[in-house]
Amino acid sequence: MKTKNLISVALMMAFSLFGISGKAFAQPTKDALITTSALANVSADKVWEQIRKMDNIPQLSSAVGSLSWKGPKGVGGERKCVTPDKSGYFIEKILEFDDENRTYEWQVVEGVPAKNVINRFRIIDLGYNKSMVVFTSRFEFIENPNMSEDQFRGFLQSASYEMASNAIKLSN
Repeated sequence: MKTKNLISVALMMAFSLFGISGKAFAQPTKDALITTSALANVSADKVWEQIRKMDNIPQLSSAVGSLSWKGPKGVGGERKCVTPDKSGYFIEKILEFDDENRTYEWQVVEGVPAKNVINRFRIIDLGYNKSMVVFTSRFEFIENPNMSEDQFRGFLQSASYEMASNAIKLSN
């Protein structure tokens, strides 16, 4: 019982410290911020093993059928993610990679209706073999006839939650 109470307190503290609700949400601003989180009943190290691979995106996201690398597989490298039907793609540049803090950050440089898109994964150790995957995204939406800003936000929220959930599943 004592362990269960400690876990509940730790989760409440993490939620309040990081402003996380456990579900996807967005705050409408010019420099948009989307945060998605998922709780894992597995250690942060095990979840990080999946997230840190950086080339398993097709296993994590149904929006990506294949990917290829240009340059180093890490900071400075670029990955081209191609949709399953091969009708679209986006290119991402890895900006930051930190094993110690279990984070990595990338910029989407081509293929989306937004500019200055910076995404980040962070794995938080909650103790007691529990962790939290947190995805954040900042971007400036570009008006276009194919997708509204709300649709883009919705895509990012659902895609990031799917990736976090699948990373957790692969960690078990």
